[in-house]
Formats: sequence, C-alpha cells, structure tokens
Amino acid sequence: MPYTAEISRAHPGCLIFLIDQSSSMDDPIGTAPGEGGGSAASDTPAIPPRKADVVADALNRLLFELSVRCAKEEGVRDYFHIAVIGYGHTVLPALSGGLAGRELVPLSEIVEHPARFDARTRKVPDGAGGLVERTVEVPVWVEPVASGGTPMCQAVGAASKLVQGWVDAHPEGFPPIVLNLTDGESTDGNPAEAATRLRYHVTADGEALMFNLHISTNRATPVAFPGPGDELPDKYAQLLYAMSSELPPGMRAYATEQGTDVADGAHGFVFNADLSAVVQFLDIGTRAADIR
Repeated sequence: MPYTAEISRAHPGCLIFLIDQSSSMDDPIGTAPGEGGGSAASDTPAIPPRKADVVADALNRLLFELSVRCAKEEGVRDYFHIAVIGYGHTVLPALSGGLAGRELVPLSEIVEHPARFDARTRKVPDGAGGLVERTVEVPVWVEPVASGGTPMCQAVGAASKLVQGWVDAHPEGFPPIVLNLTDGESTDGNPAEAATRLRYHVTADGEALMFNLHISTNRATPVAFPGPGDELPDKYAQLLYAMSSELPPGMRAYATEQGTDVADGAHGFVFNADLSAVVQFLDIGTRAADIR
C-alpha cells in the first residue's frame, strides 16, 4: 500500500510549509458562530487576532510539538527535514534568526536555533486537580508578515523544486508533504497547473502530497476535509480542493482518533478556516506515518 514507508533517521520525511504573507494577512481571522464572543461578564466582544499572527503561532507551536514527538534520550532525532516558504512581497524561505535563508533544515537544527523566545501565559496542572496560570518561554522560528500580493504559483513552483530534489535523494522514502496556508486567490495566475506538476514527483511509496487551507476573515462554519460528494461554496474553494491530495489512510485514521469524521476519498483541504481549524489542519497534515 502507498504511504506506508517507514520514517526514521535513515529514511527521514520532508515537510514543506507555504505561508501566505500578503497584505490581507493583516486582517483579523474569522471565528465560527458562537466563538470569540467575549465573556459573560462583559458585552465587549473579544478582538480576534490577525491571520498572520494565527498562522505564525500555529506553525511555531507545531515545530515545537514535532521536536517533542522526535525527542529521545540522546536528543531530537532528525526524523523530518523542514522548509518554510513565505510568499507575499517576495517568495523566500521564512525561517528567521540563525536559520534565515535556509530551505530544508533537519529538525534537530531547527530546535537548536530558535530566533527568539516569547513569554506566554499558560494554564498548567497545579498538582491538586486544578489549573494555575504560569508564564512560560516558547520558541519562535517564524515571524508574522503581511505585505504585497499572493504569488501562489511562484510559491508552489519553489516547493516543487524542493520536492524534486528530495525525491531524487530519497527515492524509497515517504513522499514529501506540502502544506499551503492562504487567505486569498493567487495574484500570479492559476496555481492548479503548478500543483499538478508538484504531485507528479513520486517515490516508491507514492506521489508527493499537497494540502491546502483557506484562512477566513468571515464568521462562518469551516468546510474541513471534504469528500468527492460534498458541496463547496464557490469556484475558489473548488480550485483549492482540486489542488489538494486525498488524505492517505494513516492520516484519516489519525483524524478519526481525534474525533474528526473523515470519509474515504476526503481531500487534505479546509475552506474558511478559523483558529481551531488551522491547528487541526497542521496536526493532521503532518501525521505522515509511524516514526521509528
């Protein structure tokens, strides 16, 4: 069966994140009905965060959680090599700090070189069954950016070059996974052809995977991981759906374990995503296979 190749230090996986950094990412993210409405003690609605901040925070959190999943007694193992490409005013690698300008970076190097640390307030167990607020330092690798247009064709083309190089070097491995997070239509043409070319790159375990997430400004219920018979709201949603690969069986099984009903034939696509859908998309989309 495809998409069952082992991921190990000898046969690592490849994750490529395409991050829309266009000027519209400065807008606030939408919330589904019933979310983000303020507290019962106040009539003032909560101010939703910017889409650029949500994406950066979710990706930084994912990179940290990947490091935890890949940690062993001797340290973080290089089960994954990771690239982050931002596209807006320019199309460039988006890791910051000491990793600026780097493309595919082994996970252990990412862990060793955060750009900085942010102080965040988190609720943690108090040891007596309750929760207390604590200030924790969280690593930051990707900064929020919002400037320029949406050159999605160029971004997918840049990812395709990385995918081709990876497949040539790892012909027996788990295929590369590309996750595109965007809030608007491409401004440099129709990206469908570029996405098709990207998926033409194959290993012995299957073709490269491309997943797409549309980040919303609207208060609307997201359409998450639709199947062939599901209705989509417009031509743009249909385009992103067509650009997206089917979720492999292992990802569908993981989604089911997490309480998400994902049918056979479902595509790795979310439309009109709110904050929780962004986090869920990244989590499911990076569950490539069992790590050994």
